[in-house]
Amino acid sequence: MKKKYQYRQILAFFLDLAILLVVSAAIFRLTPETNGTESNAWKHFWPGFCQLAVCISIFQLLLRTYNTLWRYAETREYLTLLLGMGGGTAFNLIVMRIFGQHVSRTFVCTSAAFSLLAMLAVRMLYRRYREDVMRRSAKGSAYTAIVGAGDAGVALLLEMQSNSGGHYHPYCFFDDDPNKIGIRIHGIRVYGPISSLPNQIANLPVSELVIAMPNVPEKRRREILNICTKTSCHVRVLPDLADILNRPEDVPLSASVREVRIEDLLGRTPVRLDAARAEGFLRGKVVLVTGGGGSIGSELCRQIARVSPAKLILLEINENSAYDLQQELLRRYGGKLDLRVEIASVRDRRRLQHIFARFQPQVVFHAAAHKHVPLMEESPTEAVKNNIFGTWNIVRLSEEYQAEKFVLISTDKAVNPTNVMGATKRMCEQLLQSRMGLSSTEFAVVRFGNVLGSNGSVVPLFQQQIAAGGPVTVTDKRIIRYFMTIPEAAQLVLEAGAMARGGEVYVLDMGEPVKILELAENLIRLSGYIPYRDIDIVEIGLRPGEKLYEELLMNSEELERTDNHKIFIERQAGIPTPVMEQMLAKLKASLESGDAEDVRRALHACVNTYHSAEEVNRRAIEQMRQSGVPAVMGEANE
Repeated sequence: MKKKYQYRQILAFFLDLAILLVVSAAIFRLTPETNGTESNAWKHFWPGFCQLAVCISIFQLLLRTYNTLWRYAETREYLTLLLGMGGGTAFNLIVMRIFGQHVSRTFVCTSAAFSLLAMLAVRMLYRRYREDVMRRSAKGSAYTAIVGAGDAGVALLLEMQSNSGGHYHPYCFFDDDPNKIGIRIHGIRVYGPISSLPNQIANLPVSELVIAMPNVPEKRRREILNICTKTSCHVRVLPDLADILNRPEDVPLSASVREVRIEDLLGRTPVRLDAARAEGFLRGKVVLVTGGGGSIGSELCRQIARVSPAKLILLEINENSAYDLQQELLRRYGGKLDLRVEIASVRDRRRLQHIFARFQPQVVFHAAAHKHVPLMEESPTEAVKNNIFGTWNIVRLSEEYQAEKFVLISTDKAVNPTNVMGATKRMCEQLLQSRMGLSSTEFAVVRFGNVLGSNGSVVPLFQQQIAAGGPVTVTDKRIIRYFMTIPEAAQLVLEAGAMARGGEVYVLDMGEPVKILELAENLIRLSGYIPYRDIDIVEIGLRPGEKLYEELLMNSEELERTDNHKIFIERQAGIPTPVMEQMLAKLKASLESGDAEDVRRALHACVNTYHSAEEVNRRAIEQMRQSGVPAVMGEANE
């Protein structure tokens, strides 16, 4: 490929010389003093032409005019050609004056000027030819509208136009700037404003939208995305400016265009946490992450690895996920990271004892848990063994080996739980509260909502169903959930660990909850389909233990705002150790009976906020009706 470009550069150089020769000869022939048949007149032409050609070539080579791929040429490249021609001509005139040459200066300047025009014309015709070739070969590509006619959008357009085999065939721009609406940029018309996009796009042969506005504020970007979801076009976005600048040099801009991620549509600005605080907290420490191969655990390991811990211990029962993360971290950090992978279950106290004795972890992040609500409804004994007694093992060993801090990853389902999984996580929170002040270990709980893109979460399921042609299944069209991204969740855990002083429950302000039905509709639209026409949405009924809404806080008036205004602390009264011991004994006895109903009854006895999903959902529906909200999302339109 490099040789191919070198040949083109040499060809362009000799083509310019040929143009200069032809134009100069024509002008020389048409000059009144030489338009006769005097053969000796041409003897004066050749030395003058060769001198002019050498002077111009020197300047063009110094300015690297031929290092440009002319199908990408813009104003800068044309100015470089102009400067080379002008500089070479001026240099030639200076040489003529110094040596007293009698060649007509008018002839020299006229030859250079008309040669420049011819060179520019050849280049423009070449670009037009390539654009025509691209249009003819673009029959299988998608007509694309670029949203944003700024620098990024224009750069993307030029790359699309130069790539005859690409997926995108640019058709138009959309922009809000009134000075751009109605004009053409490189032959492409600008429509607008963006708010009119759904109406105007319906009359255009466009099936793809690319949002090329990397510098726009996040709030405005979400507004534009919401506008785009009202079309039947497949929507993609150009990433943030930092991602564009950090891409490898050999990766074209169009290759950076990505699918819209559902977190782009979150109803709030992504939370930025204090990375410096977490870095100071973890640097040089021995850190243990249980469940380190899971969605949150693996992101925790990635972020911890960045801050140079003395040792990072990844504890995981799933060897495949542990191996994948191990290889990823080794590729990224090599010998700079002291990483140890331990395949173990949190239920195996003897194995855990060996790990704690060997590594003496100073900070423990406990992410290991069974989390799938319907599965845990079917297997409550396994939920209690893993989530509660597994946590108890890690807590007691952290105290025994004098870990400085212990951070438990909890869930919004622990608040007024309606299922076994949520009740076990609430019991884990109570376990930590019962240990306040009993050892040097500082305990903290981090509670957040659903994590976008995590294993088993709703978004990957919807995407798989859309890719398969549907239908998309929702358990209930009224259901609402809070969402956050995996990096946000991991950062919250790290910052909470840095802030922890003992017994706090850290809660993230996650903004407005998201209606799952709207989430499914947006994902379908962003994939280029129309909900209910191209891909249907089917309601399949609430799963066992599932409730219509989630809560992030217990009913408590003692909420404290931290120095990060998006993070709150909920302090709860500690549970006396004898009471907790009685609870654990009751749960252990229920496990020994082997009866799932005994386990559920024991959980209800230990977690006094645990109520049946049917009871909670019935109250929620009644409250919705009293407030005038339709019981079913579609009722308002019927």
